[in-house]
Amino acid sequence: MLNVSMLSVLQAKKRIEHEIVKTPLMKSDALSLHVGSEVWLKLENLQKTGSFKLRGALNKISSLSKEELGRGVITASAGNHAQGVAYAASLTGVSALIVVPKTAPETKRAGIQRYGAELVVHGDNYDEAEAYAYRLAEETGRTFVHAFEDNEIIAGQGTVALEALLEQPDFDAIVVPAGGGGLICGIAVAAKALNPAIEVIGIQTHASPPWYYSFKERRLADVTYSDSLADGLHGGISQGNLDLALTIVDQFVLVEEEQVAHAMYWLAKEHHYMVEGSGAVGVAALLHGHLPHLKGKKVLNIVSGSNVDAAKLGKIINSYT
Repeated sequence: MLNVSMLSVLQAKKRIEHEIVKTPLMKSDALSLHVGSEVWLKLENLQKTGSFKLRGALNKISSLSKEELGRGVITASAGNHAQGVAYAASLTGVSALIVVPKTAPETKRAGIQRYGAELVVHGDNYDEAEAYAYRLAEETGRTFVHAFEDNEIIAGQGTVALEALLEQPDFDAIVVPAGGGGLICGIAVAAKALNPAIEVIGIQTHASPPWYYSFKERRLADVTYSDSLADGLHGGISQGNLDLALTIVDQFVLVEEEQVAHAMYWLAKEHHYMVEGSGAVGVAALLHGHLPHLKGKKVLNIVSGSNVDAAKLGKIINSYT
């Protein structure tokens, strides 16, 4: 059972603040005008390793005992969590073994290896990669660092909201990419502790919608998965994260693949940022009218990562020009 509090998030902030970037919080005049709201972007695409995932990984590895660190760590990830674990492990000389599915983008694989971790490619999706990583953890004695169902991971991700709300405390809503659930649960823990009235909204794609249906049904729902530009959000969720989210998250919304592509193009055109599909889903929801109730409100949108293959982004941009 997960147990994450505002105290957990504050402790995480103290552990990791000297190793992470305090990422910019920027008002998007262009998006605000389009939506009819005051929209701010929390730019975790500018975080070290190109993603918010470093926060949780640093907090988790910092919490391990010397004995656990000595045995090394292992994880499964679509890419960004893996890079975070690899980087965090490299800071303390800890051995890291990373299992990624075949769908993991080349830019993320390269990042994992750049930080000195051992890379294993296994499975057609995250769930298969995770199952294999658990098997290797048993065989090798390494500590498994879960991408989202972990108290320290969630608390670390919650520092994204803590940073933003310390700078601008009066947001009415936060729009968050939702994959496994570490980010949205961490953000909701911190945000609701500071302002119980704030609305926390998760965004997924129709290609990977487990949060949307599970939240509605209040149980883990069976869904169909297909390929998505938002590869970092692709995969199943856990009962632990669902139980937590049901108490602190307000709703989930789905966007189309074409809308994700358009948001990636829009962020490059309007703000000159490379943003991966997973990081652009909130902008997609706002640009394409999925959140009409936020008109006239002050909205925080989390831009969660930048790890997209340049050729893929170039192709998307070219399709709109």
